[in-house]
Amino acid sequence: MDKLIIEGGQPLYGSIAISGAKNAALPLMASTLLAPGWHTLHNVPDLRDTRTMLTLLEILGARWERNGPTLRINTDQMTGVEAPYELVKTMRASVLVLGPLLSRCGFARVSLPGGCAIGARPINYHLLGFEKLGVSTQLEQGYVEARVQEGGMRGSTVYFDLPSVTGTENLLMASVVARGETIIKNAAREPEVGNLIDMLIAMGADIAGKGTDLLIVRGVECLHAGEATIIPDRIETGTYMIAVAAAGGMVTLTNCNPEDVPALADKLALCGVDIRNSSNSITVSCPEDQGESRCRLRSTDITTLPFPGFPTDLQAQFMALMVQGDSTSIIHETIFENRFMHVPELKRMGADIAIEGSRAIVRGVGRDVLNGAPVMATDLRASASLVIAGLAATGRTEVSRIYHLERGYEDMAGKLQRLGARVNVIRA
Repeated sequence: MDKLIIEGGQPLYGSIAISGAKNAALPLMASTLLAPGWHTLHNVPDLRDTRTMLTLLEILGARWERNGPTLRINTDQMTGVEAPYELVKTMRASVLVLGPLLSRCGFARVSLPGGCAIGARPINYHLLGFEKLGVSTQLEQGYVEARVQEGGMRGSTVYFDLPSVTGTENLLMASVVARGETIIKNAAREPEVGNLIDMLIAMGADIAGKGTDLLIVRGVECLHAGEATIIPDRIETGTYMIAVAAAGGMVTLTNCNPEDVPALADKLALCGVDIRNSSNSITVSCPEDQGESRCRLRSTDITTLPFPGFPTDLQAQFMALMVQGDSTSIIHETIFENRFMHVPELKRMGADIAIEGSRAIVRGVGRDVLNGAPVMATDLRASASLVIAGLAATGRTEVSRIYHLERGYEDMAGKLQRLGARVNVIRA
């Protein structure tokens, strides 16, 4: 089993570049199925999840070539309409091929999604939206079978009870060639949705409302091959911001967008961390406290919310930071019902955390509370929280099952090493 070995207690100094966003790259890769030709995507991170999506695209008939962070995908030949369980179980975003397959082929058969075990994350919003457009859906032996009814897809008004990122993205891709106008109300406002809209417009789609919760899609006759650049990964940005706050030091994150992490920046400032922004970089530092390399951390409450609120994908990392706080903090998880699986592993390292339903009560006892220990990752963001705890801890931490980490962070060990962290990957 591959492991990440961390010798903690080393402040971080220097500069690293943020990679392209996994959660933007995957829907943009799926969108290439909408139209034939060579599509070009820039700033694509090299991750387990992006490689899985390429494998899925190959199964559906696509060809691709990669030159560094630039990916070219050819979708002239569509030879498949099924996303098999073997792939979808490892990456929930595979469900994003549903919308493009319906638009291009009129039929799709996609396994129910997998990915991180952080909650049910049902796709009912996707299916209800498709049905509004004139698609019949049914569940058969763990697969969603969706078929465009006679007469083709037609525009409609769709309202999401809760803003769903992948639901919004799938419906966008299904509606771009539907007859008439589709209105999506209470749509997700995440930057990754905006990045997909940029790609779809580059392919010839007519979409208004980017960045708002009201999207208007006017169906077009056909689309063509497109080109787009993947936005910087705001979750990777936030993870390293928290890592610096936890370990101490001063780090500049380049190739990032400060406007994509507003809630985290505000919370870190409340904790006593210094945040300085430029147009495309963020410098994070912990002012020395009585000769120590790490500032005294003020405990701060958070509640996870859709963008621009505090991201659920940074909740675990922030909890690892609050373990070192000066008092008690309350972490309220409102997005996923099972996203505290990192708590037992943090407690192995000395954390004092109690779970009460959807809330975690973190009793911070200062900077020296954490001690290195063998821990096991349970999902992608939990992995990052254990790395952060290991960086701040005294002694040696071994993080097992780092394949979770490699799903969403490009060369994390290498980037941390460049900041002076003592980390190494051990391959089984």
